[in-house]
Amino acid sequence: MTRNTPTSEFAELVRAEVETRREAIVSLARAVVTAPSVNPPGDTRLVVERVMSFFSHCGIEATDYRPVDTMPSVLVNIDSGRPGKHLLFNAHLDTMPPGDVNLWSVPPYELTRRDGRLYGLGMGNMKGAVVAMAHAIDILRNNRDQWNGSITFAAVSDEVVFGPNGAEALINDKGITGDALICGEGPGFKRLSNGEKGVLWVRIDVSAEPGHSSAVVRDKSASAQIAGVIQLIDGLTGWRGDETFADFTNRRQVEPIESPERETFLTANIGTVSSGTFIGQIATSAAIEIDFRIPPGLSIAHVLDSVSEELHSADIAANVSVIKGWEPNFTDRNTDIVQAWRLASDKLGIDFPEFAIRLPASDASRWRRLGVPAICYGPQPLYSSGIDDYAEEEELLNCTALYVLSACEFLSAPDSEQ
Repeated sequence: MTRNTPTSEFAELVRAEVETRREAIVSLARAVVTAPSVNPPGDTRLVVERVMSFFSHCGIEATDYRPVDTMPSVLVNIDSGRPGKHLLFNAHLDTMPPGDVNLWSVPPYELTRRDGRLYGLGMGNMKGAVVAMAHAIDILRNNRDQWNGSITFAAVSDEVVFGPNGAEALINDKGITGDALICGEGPGFKRLSNGEKGVLWVRIDVSAEPGHSSAVVRDKSASAQIAGVIQLIDGLTGWRGDETFADFTNRRQVEPIESPERETFLTANIGTVSSGTFIGQIATSAAIEIDFRIPPGLSIAHVLDSVSEELHSADIAANVSVIKGWEPNFTDRNTDIVQAWRLASDKLGIDFPEFAIRLPASDASRWRRLGVPAICYGPQPLYSSGIDDYAEEEELLNCTALYVLSACEFLSAPDSEQ
C-alpha cells in the first residue's frame, strides 16, 4: 500500500491561502478578544456567539453545548465523505483574569496590533489558537480532497479552573473522542508538548485547643502549626522522580536545591491560607490549599506519601484531603499524530520544534487519559498568560497552516490494495 499524503505543492497553496486570510484572521482575533470570558465566572456566551458567527459566515454548521447556560462550548464537525480516522481539534474560550489592569500597557479587552504582535487578554492563552483552528477548519472543509475521515473542533468553556462544564461535559455527555487530538494550548516558546505535568490540589487542616491569647503556648496555636506546615510544603518544590524522597530531604538539608528544568521537578504552590477568628483568641483552626504540579516520574501517591512523611517528622497532627487531581500523562514521540506534525513542518519549511512537558494543565490530558494520543502546540509565546498577553502575528499564521497540513497528513489514508 502507498499513502496519499499531501504534496509540497499543496503545502505551498496552504501557505498562500493563510496569507490571503491575514486580515480576516486578525479580524476574528479582535472579535474574540473584545468578548470577555474571564473565569471565574466563566461566562462564554458572547465569545461563543462570535465564533459561531464566523462559522455561519463560512457556511459551516456549528452547534453550542451548554450544561450550564452561561458556559456554552462550540462544536463543529466536518467530514471528507470518505472513511478514515477521526481527528480532534481542541481549544478553550475562557481566560484567566487580567490581574492588575493598571500594569497593562494596552487595554486587556481590545486587540492592539503592534510590532508584529497581537495584544489582548487571551491571545496567548488561548483565543489565538481558537482563531487559528477556526480558520484551519474552513480551509480543510474547502480542501476535502486532501484528507479522509472526519474532524471535530471543540472550543470549550470552563478550562482554566479545571471545571466540569467544558471538555469534561463533552466527553461524559456527548462521548466526544477520536483517534488523535491536537490541542492549541502550546507549552510556550514555540515548542511541541507531547505530555504535561499531573495536577494535585490538596487541603491541609490543623486544630488547637481554645483559649485567651495570653495563654498561648509556642508552636501550639493553629496559626503557628499552619506556619510550620507551609514551610514544610514549600520545601517540596524541587523534588524530581529520579531520586527517592528520603534522598531529596537529606540533600536539601546540606545543600541548596538547584532547580533543574521546571518540567522535571515537583512544584508546591500554597494558594490559600486561613486561620483564626479574632486577634485576642488562640486560633483553633487553620488551613492551607496547595496546588502541586507533578512531573513524569512521580505520582499522586508519591506526593501524598511525602506530605505525610513531612508532617509526621515535624510531629504535626493534620488532616490531609484531596480536592482534585490527575496523574502526569504523555503521548509517545513516535505516534502517528507526532509524525504528522513532523511531516507538515517539513513541507511548510518550519523547523520541527523541541519537545516539552507542559507546566500548566490542558484539556489534552482528559483525552490522553482515555487513550487518545494528543499533542499541544499554539501561538502562546510564554509558559502561560500574564500581563500584556499576546501572540506573534506570524506565529498565528504559522499555527493555522500547521493545523491544516498536520490534519491532512494524519488523515491521509492508504490506497486500496491492488
